[in-house]
Order: sequence, then structure tokens, then C-alpha cells
Amino acid sequence: MLHVAGLTRSFGGVYAVRDVALDVADGETRGVIGPNGAGKSTLFNLISGHLPPERGRVELAGDRIDRLPPHRRAKRGVSIVFQSARIFRHMTVRENVMVGAHLRARSGFPSAVLRLPSHFAAERTIRALAEEALDRVGLLEWADSDAESLPLGQQRAMQVARAVCADPRLLLLDEPASGLRAQERERLARVIEELKSTGVTTMLIEHDVAFVSRLADRVTVMDLGRVIAAGAPDDVRSDPKVITAYLGSEEP
Repeated sequence: MLHVAGLTRSFGGVYAVRDVALDVADGETRGVIGPNGAGKSTLFNLISGHLPPERGRVELAGDRIDRLPPHRRAKRGVSIVFQSARIFRHMTVRENVMVGAHLRARSGFPSAVLRLPSHFAAERTIRALAEEALDRVGLLEWADSDAESLPLGQQRAMQVARAVCADPRLLLLDEPASGLRAQERERLARVIEELKSTGVTTMLIEHDVAFVSRLADRVTVMDLGRVIAAGAPDDVRSDPKVITAYLGSEEP
């Protein structure tokens, strides 16, 4: 589903991502871990199009997408949940999630202006999709609430619902469990597991290694902008390079 080769991006002469190469299989859940500043979020922004690469290529299902803007990558099926809560202000929880479903709508601007039956049918479908997604993340009872009034954890769950509503082929989750209580984290884990059962390819950044190990088929480890290890969760956790990256080398 995803092929990344030689992906590189620097800021002020310091490499955030340097010559990163990875392949994610169709339907796989891939964990991405590493210390703070390892380049994980930058990698996701390069894949989603929110940052342009200096060099390298990104392919989705065999098609090159690294030259496409974010909205066109979203149309191709790339959805991202950002580390910081991003909401549309002065809109309800349901309306925030419906924004994601609009990517799937077949009726366009002319039908909305002319108030054609196809527009109203599409709106009903979008509303139903949004409510289904909210139910999956446990937020349906807050559908009519002001999105800004939700606690941070619920705002992040709402973002997951919005991304799911877009029916993604590749879902990028940047620390989605951050700020969630234990019960909310468990619900999120079940949502990710359910998505896997429906064939969605998922990449997950998370500091909770146990959370990643539960969900991921394979784990990619980054440090200082480079991939330093990749493999099954148990193998990665025992890799000496990974242990050094997290804990530092032992002084002689």
C-alpha cells in the first residue's frame, strides 16, 4: 500500500527525516516509535503532504503521490489524525466529523446551490456515516455538543472518527491515545483493531510501547531522522540499537 524511498527533510540545516525508506503492506498496522525528536511526526507530514520533501518519493498503491497537495492525497485515501487536537470551531461534534465524510460525497457544489434531490440524499448519507463513526469511538451521545467544549481526550477521539469517516486506504495516527483515559484508550484500541479487520492500512505513532505492541504487525523505529530498526514488536524491543536510542549508551 505504501512505498517510501529516500525521503528527506531538513529545517535550518538539521535533518528531521533523512533517507527514510519503508514499505507498508496492504491491510497492515505499522507502529512507528522512537525518542522525542526522532522525526516521526515529520515523516507523517511528508506522507500526508502537509510538508514537502527535499528529495525522495512516496507511492500509494503503486502511484506516486509526493508531488500532490494534501487535499488530493486525501482524495486518494490518505487520512491523518494530528498529534494536536484540530477542530473546526463553532461547529458541533457531528458537523466536525461530517467534514471527513464529505470527501466521499458524489454530489458537488452545483447540486447544493440548485438544491437538487441528490444533494439532500448525499447529506443524509454523510450524516449517517458521521453518526456511525461517532458511535464507534463512543462519542455519539455528544454529537450535538459544541466540539470546542469537549475535553482534549474526546477531541482526539472525534478526530479519529472524522478520519475514519473519510473511508481511508491509509490512516496515519500521530499519538492518538495521548491524553486519553484508560477506558478511552481501550476503546481506541478496539477501533483500530476493527479497522484492521476491514482492510484499512494503518500507521501509528505512539510513545506507549505496550499499546503499539498490541496493535502493530510490524514496528519501525526512528532516531535522529533515520530508521534504525524494523521488525516484529518483540524483536524490535530487544534490539540493542533501539535500547541505546531510548536509554543511551552505557558509560565505560
